Amino acid sequence: MPIAGTARPEFKLEIKTRRLTLRTLEPADAPSVFAYRSLPEVRRFQTWGTESMEEIERYVRGLDAMTPGTPGAWYQLGIIREPESQLIGDCGFRVFEHEPQQAEIGIALAPGHQGHGYATEAFYALLDYLFVRLGKHRVIGSVDPRNLKSVQLLRRVGMRHEASFVKSLWFEGEWVDDDIYAMLATEWPEHR
Repeated sequence: MPIAGTARPEFKLEIKTRRLTLRTLEPADAPSVFAYRSLPEVRRFQTWGTESMEEIERYVRGLDAMTPGTPGAWYQLGIIREPESQLIGDCGFRVFEHEPQQAEIGIALAPGHQGHGYATEAFYALLDYLFVRLGKHRVIGSVDPRNLKSVQLLRRVGMRHEASFVKSLWFEGEWVDDDIYAMLATEWPEHR
């Protein structure tokens, strides 16, 4: 019988697709996540997971205390290629604290696994989870317009370009542009 005040059991989110499993990141994933996120071509457009493996481990340990969809917090999932059970990237989402019917999504894929449709497959699964399981009204993706692969991905899954903010984010020692792509729950069935 649980004792009052003890930590709740760990919650592990798992979403399966035809070729992938999206699952809550685990501490053992940290070296792999850091390996691809620290590569210059991935790091160039990422704000998380690039400083140290310890940063990633600390974050992943904190996922045990989180419920997916908790407003204000990013929830990161490993992208596992099946049947090899190989971690090839990660994707995440955060529900906005000020407007919990809206969420933001993001992704990072190891360069050797890009160009095979894995990012598209993972995003479709994540959008389905957010719209169908969590009942979100609107999901956005924020992207540096120079990140052409991510821009193409957001368009491919059916998100529309809604806004461009010029030199609005300070990142890696420079002011960068930020483009916003979005989709409404009412639009999801036609892309699902």
